[in-house]
Amino acid sequence: MDRFLTELIVDNSMKSSEDDLLSAVVPLLKLLTLTVIGLILAHPKTQIIPKATFKLLSKLVFALFLPCLIFTHLGESITLSNITLWWFIPVNVLISTVMGCILGILVVIICRPPPQYIRFTIIMTAFGNTGNLPLAIVGSVCHSADHPFGPDCHRTGVAYLSFAQWVSVILVYTLVYHMMEPPLEYYEIVEEGVVSEEQSEGGDVSRPLLVEAEWPGIGDKETEHSKTPFIAKIFKSISNVSQTTFPDLDHTVEESGSSPKSIRCFAEPRVVRKIRVVAEQTPIQQILQPPTIASLLAIIVGMVPQIKAFVFGVDAPLSFLTDSFEILGGAMVPSVMLILGGMLAEGPNESKLGLRTTIGIIVARMLVLPLLGIGIVALADKLHLLVLGDPMYRFVLLLQYTTPSAILLGAIASLRGYAVSESSALLFWQHLFALFSLSLYIMIYFKLL
Repeated sequence: MDRFLTELIVDNSMKSSEDDLLSAVVPLLKLLTLTVIGLILAHPKTQIIPKATFKLLSKLVFALFLPCLIFTHLGESITLSNITLWWFIPVNVLISTVMGCILGILVVIICRPPPQYIRFTIIMTAFGNTGNLPLAIVGSVCHSADHPFGPDCHRTGVAYLSFAQWVSVILVYTLVYHMMEPPLEYYEIVEEGVVSEEQSEGGDVSRPLLVEAEWPGIGDKETEHSKTPFIAKIFKSISNVSQTTFPDLDHTVEESGSSPKSIRCFAEPRVVRKIRVVAEQTPIQQILQPPTIASLLAIIVGMVPQIKAFVFGVDAPLSFLTDSFEILGGAMVPSVMLILGGMLAEGPNESKLGLRTTIGIIVARMLVLPLLGIGIVALADKLHLLVLGDPMYRFVLLLQYTTPSAILLGAIASLRGYAVSESSALLFWQHLFALFSLSLYIMIYFKLL
């Protein structure tokens, strides 16, 4: 009898392990299938669908599908009381970024990348994809029948991820934008004032799909200082760089003449004036993109019960509108994975980063950081900082440590003319390795949840 019970327990445990493995792998297999379809459609040897079509699809995702998905799910889920419960989600994005920066510094110390790519190494280790890819993973996981997240799996998962997106967007358009400035020491200028090294990388006539995968129309956002070491010029006295290439700060101020703004500038301390000029060159207006606007509208609508009852619900007067948005939002996941397949079809570009540094970033970002995330989320749970009895809440927090570097970093690299080929190559290899690492850690997360 004892032997029979022992065999039964062993059989049940083996079945449970197999079920956990299938629950983790099957959702990723679905995403992989969509990615492979996109790769086949966009591959140079087949060219069934041209690159221009994928760029149009990325614009649809950015301007229509993703905002509709965010608005319908976040607006229906969020309330004033939920904001006080969900506060740790955006905080967790900051914590994961700080931990990623620490790991990036360790990668720099251990792997010793070329000096001009030190900041790039830290950035690519620190800033993960908190947008499209996690939304696709949650959508695929919730589409399975045996997930542990309950009947509202997809709605709550999208709401949690959307609630944290604004933090990532602010970080990218402020901190990352300036950290991706071309290094002054490796910024060379020819007689005509044209950048000869890094800037030439971003000047391709045919911009890769990677650049516009999550920021369509990036070429229109370029300014005269986008591809220059503007901050270094302001805060350092540079003797070996032509003053005509970088207009003097004081001269720029004096040109304003007798305007009130110029009088205010003369009254400002020099350091304060320099900080103000840097702030003016920060593309903070780019934060108000369609997905961010959809998040803000959803939060406003969700916090006011009267407006929410008018927009969301079966009997709501505008239910036909939200139903239409929900149908459009359903196209987001397959579109994102098709675009990712088209991006991978272009293959990795040549990279001067070095094999050792590339492997170091991938290992730190895809293997080590998720382990730290498990510890941080477990500690937060012990401190009672998390929503009780909500496995999806914990899954989203853990997922923020698990994804590859943000594809948006490739767009910023192109905009700043810094490490364009290196970012493209690194993102390619990271997303290939993610097929293994995501399967491993999602299986672990399902065990923990």
